[in-house]
Amino acid sequence: MTEFYLSMRITHVVVGAFWVGAVVFMAFFLTPAVAEAGPDGAKVMAGLIRRKVLNIIPIVALVNIISGLWLFWRLTGGFDRTLSGTPGAMVFGTGGILAIIALHIGLLAMRRNLLKAGALAAKAGGLPDGAENAALMADAMARRKRAMRAGPIVAVMLLVTSALMAIGHYV
Repeated sequence: MTEFYLSMRITHVVVGAFWVGAVVFMAFFLTPAVAEAGPDGAKVMAGLIRRKVLNIIPIVALVNIISGLWLFWRLTGGFDRTLSGTPGAMVFGTGGILAIIALHIGLLAMRRNLLKAGALAAKAGGLPDGAENAALMADAMARRKRAMRAGPIVAVMLLVTSALMAIGHYV
């Protein structure tokens, strides 16, 4: 059991670090730089989409949450109410809830909007200049902006989650 427990802890920490780092980098550095690049920024986003980054990050997040739920289950003796009410378990539980909410916001507000924006821009690229093209590009830009607004929120939630996980055993 010790080897499995340690492998779950390692998985949770390493995968969690990747998730937090990727989201923080994208929210605070990559996405603003892509926006500043104008039309050339769309090429960078298209390259990231081709490399499946918008699929990989949610999978990483899900692995992190599943391993965290298993660790929480083990810590609380199968989600025992008494053990779940201890200060440490409450800190870990709060971090876990924040992570789950962050995943939902990331999927609904970020991933969905970025994929739709990419599809709209690709469709507009195949059309001649005109009203339909302009409308598609305007919709794509609005969706990118929604995703950009959600990014820092998710990043901060994950940073708070990381801090809670770091102190959970010490409260």
